[in-house]
Amino acid sequence: MKKTVFTGSAVALVTPMKEDGSIDYDMLERLVDFQIQNGSEGIVACATTGESPVLSVEEHCKIVRCIVKKAGGRVPVIASSGSNDTKSAVELSKAVEDAGADALLTITPYYNKTSQEGFVRHFFYIADRVKLPMILYNIPSRTGCNIRPETYKRLAEHPNIVGVKEANGNLAENARTAALCGDDLALYSGEDSLTLPILSLGGKGVVSTSANVIPKEMDEICRNYFQGNFS
Repeated sequence: MKKTVFTGSAVALVTPMKEDGSIDYDMLERLVDFQIQNGSEGIVACATTGESPVLSVEEHCKIVRCIVKKAGGRVPVIASSGSNDTKSAVELSKAVEDAGADALLTITPYYNKTSQEGFVRHFFYIADRVKLPMILYNIPSRTGCNIRPETYKRLAEHPNIVGVKEANGNLAENARTAALCGDDLALYSGEDSLTLPILSLGGKGVVSTSANVIPKEMDEICRNYFQGNFS
C-alpha cells in the first residue's frame, strides 16, 4: 500500500496577477492562508487553473517556493509539472522538486495523442528520474487522449506513481480503475460535480477549482462522506 499524498479536498489554486501581468506574491500568500484556514487538505500549485500555460519556468518555480514557504508544512504542496514533451516534463518536475514541492501533478501528453503504451513509457520515464510521488492528471476533453483502466494498473506498478486526478467523466471506467488498482493508486475527482460519485467508488478526495471560492464547503463534502454523515 502506497502513502496517500492527501485525503479530502485540495485546491487547484489560482495564481493572482497584477494589472501589468506580474505575479502578485503578497496576494498569493494571503490565498494560501485562506485555503488552509478553511479546510483545504492540499494546495496544487501552477495547474491550468493556476495559469501554468502562460508562466515561465522561473515564475512557475518561484510560485511553488512561495506557496511551500507560506504553507510551512501545514498541508502538502503538489506542483504541476506536466508537458506533452517528456524531456520538458522531466526538467520541470526536477525544478519544482528543488523548489520544495511535496508531490507532482503530471498531465497526460496533450495534443500528441499517444497510445496506451506511450502513456506508460512517458510516465515511467518521468517517475524514474524524480524522487517525489506523482499524481497523474487525465482530462481527455482538453488533451485529446484518455488513460484506460488497464493502463492505470500498469502505471500503478511504479512506486512513485501514487494517484490520479481523474476528469474523464466516465464513472464506469473510474469504477474499473478503482477495482483494478485498489490502494496502489489513489483516485481523486478532477471534476467538482463528480466528487461524491468518485468518493463512493473508493476515491480519496478531489482536486477542486471551486475550492478557490468555497474551500470550506468542498472540505465538508469529503469530511462528511468519510465520517458516514449523509444527512
